[in-house]
Amino acid sequence: MRLALVHFLGALSAAHAQNDFDPLQFVNLFVGSVNGGHTFPGATIPHGMVKVGMDTDSPGNARYDGDPQYNVTGFSQLHQAGTGGAVPLSNFKLFPILNCTIFEQCLTTISSRKILRKILPGGFPDDYASPGYFSTNLSNSIRVELTSTRRTALHRYTFPVTSTTPRILLDVTNDGQVSGINPRMEIDPKNGRITASGNYAASFGPDRYDAYACVDFKGFGYDFDGPSEYGPYKINYPDLWGTDILQHYYSWGSEHGGLVGFPSNPSKPSSILARVGISLLSTDQACANAEEEIPDWDFEKTVTNSRSLWKDILGRVRVDSQDVDRNTTELLYSSLYRTHLTPADYTGENPGWESSEPYYDAFYCNWDSYRTLFPLMSMHDPENFARIVRGMIDIQKHEGWLPECREMGTKQFIQGGSHGDPILAEFFVKLKAHVENLNVSPSDLYTALVADAEKTPKNWNVQGRQADVWIEKGYIPSDTTYRGGANTKQVSRSVEYAFDDFTISQVAKSLGKLSDSRKYAKRATNFINSWNPNVAVPDAPQIVGFMQPRFENGTWNYTDPRHCSVNDPLKATCFLNAIRRDGFYESSPIVYVPQDTAKLIELQGGPDKFVERLDWIFENNYFDSTNEPSQQIPHMYHYANKPGRAAQRVRQIINEAFNTSINGLPGNDGAMGSYVVFYLAGLYPLPATRQVLLSSPYFPSVSFHNPVFGTTTTIKSINFGKKNIYVKSTKVHGKPYKSNCYLEWDVFEQGGIVELELTDNVNVTCGSGSEALPPSISTGGYL
Repeated sequence: MRLALVHFLGALSAAHAQNDFDPLQFVNLFVGSVNGGHTFPGATIPHGMVKVGMDTDSPGNARYDGDPQYNVTGFSQLHQAGTGGAVPLSNFKLFPILNCTIFEQCLTTISSRKILRKILPGGFPDDYASPGYFSTNLSNSIRVELTSTRRTALHRYTFPVTSTTPRILLDVTNDGQVSGINPRMEIDPKNGRITASGNYAASFGPDRYDAYACVDFKGFGYDFDGPSEYGPYKINYPDLWGTDILQHYYSWGSEHGGLVGFPSNPSKPSSILARVGISLLSTDQACANAEEEIPDWDFEKTVTNSRSLWKDILGRVRVDSQDVDRNTTELLYSSLYRTHLTPADYTGENPGWESSEPYYDAFYCNWDSYRTLFPLMSMHDPENFARIVRGMIDIQKHEGWLPECREMGTKQFIQGGSHGDPILAEFFVKLKAHVENLNVSPSDLYTALVADAEKTPKNWNVQGRQADVWIEKGYIPSDTTYRGGANTKQVSRSVEYAFDDFTISQVAKSLGKLSDSRKYAKRATNFINSWNPNVAVPDAPQIVGFMQPRFENGTWNYTDPRHCSVNDPLKATCFLNAIRRDGFYESSPIVYVPQDTAKLIELQGGPDKFVERLDWIFENNYFDSTNEPSQQIPHMYHYANKPGRAAQRVRQIINEAFNTSINGLPGNDGAMGSYVVFYLAGLYPLPATRQVLLSSPYFPSVSFHNPVFGTTTTIKSINFGKKNIYVKSTKVHGKPYKSNCYLEWDVFEQGGIVELELTDNVNVTCGSGSEALPPSISTGGYL
């Protein structure tokens, strides 16, 4: 799938080769682009609002699909990355048309215009992508190249000499869901500028949003004053010389857009640039964005600037790849790249209110990202993290609760809990010494957390928590219908609310609010209220005790512990459904509680029984690499003083579920990229704590540079080799460390060298001191 680099990319590669390290050489944008990974291999900058890329007619993906049997339907400006749910965004598709006998006979609907890509000798489509750039060669010999800035896309279409009148259409009504209504489109006959807007359905929630586009055209390598023909189209009927979509017979459910044709280059293939500004506010704003961000129409410069941004942010994580398979290094950097696609920076485009604060969107969703994505940002990208937190606090000020899931200014459905809380707490607990320098108000941050914890919204399906019932009962009952949202996911919400309160207790303690800290720490132990010690697995009676749904009167409901796993006899799912009463979301009753694993070990009968259960989980396929709730499970061996088993399981997961092929992800990406980075780095974060679980890296050394701390922390593996994957001893700054199972956050604040002595003996331990095991609430750990 790697097309030979075009001329300017070759020049860029030569320039980068002069530097000591270029992480972009290890980024493969096509990882997970088939088989439900839903990754985005188009052009964007880190956290860019515009994500310009190819759309296909793949029935299982409907975004980009790396399978060459699927046709190209357009090149749209807005995409989400790695999501589930309905197909998101894919608005304002451009599409080049090679030839029509006459303008009025051009075929403009998706089904009639779509076209296959050229196929390379290996059977892959002729697509190429690298950070900041995407290209493809269509089967009719039109070449398409894409790049972007934060709110503007730049396309380059090169038509073969057989194209006498190169034409480009703008599709206004077809987003990913074909949901567009109220289209508006006007064409300026002098210069061909197309302004357009529409109203579209959100992909994971009940709301709709407005979006606006402004498209300008310019010859590349030759000049023209304006279009040679233009007009709106309905279905397959372009209207020559029309300038307004309302001039023809608009009807809902039909395909509508605009079509422009240009003079061809008299001496060689015609290359036409299309600059597309996007806004959530107005077409005037969309045009202003384009004129501000790409004033000079310089395609190569735009690519260079984008690559520079990517190189800076990815280069903060460095590995020694000597004696490491290239695919492993490529897996790490490709995963790290995807962690910087969302949330997206929509600053200046907030449709809800005017504010001088940053505005971030594409939280899709915090349930997916709070565990690993934001802790990874704490380590190497705290400045962007601070802007995201400021934006979240601003949303809480105007809407009453922190955002959970968000798209194009609309609220999406909440998944398992209220996970703005651990994101804000992660930021404060890890970066508290720099919070005010990063322009985050500690008081506003804490106010936002307390609002989530204490106030019940009118609709907890899309924001906040069922706080009143949680405070009253200490769990969410499964038999009572409460006004405000669907009576589902009760156990998942109970367990997650407990963790949310733990994270608030951490912030309260940092701020010296000791009474609040004690209150929320006590609520953090309420997960016990959902623990039924008498429930066993029907086909494994030795595995006893599970989280279970509970009635309002305190008696137990029942959910089969195999529920929502591959072993579920009913083959049930655990996704959104308003009538589901099983109590769980995206996971079976086999759950963990990061804040108090020591208590979970006690509830399960002690360390030996705990390890037995962990082994049973892996040996019977209960571990689900496709979903976020499973991510910490391999490292739970640490709490039973069996870190060697954790290292084994991590390698098992990576080997079985992740690779650098186009089907290299086990499910939609979500925040999988961030947890793969941690697994490969030999780490796993505990959100909103000052501890990071430690395992063995896949590299002789791994470094994290933090620009706010001004420090670099390097983890070096002594005796690195294929069989030596277990940590025998740990040194920090040359001195023996208290644990082989976790590092205090101070290590990353101060920077320096962490030395891991590796061995091939799986029976290593966390160490012998009182602080060797990772902390838990019930052992008096944490702040």
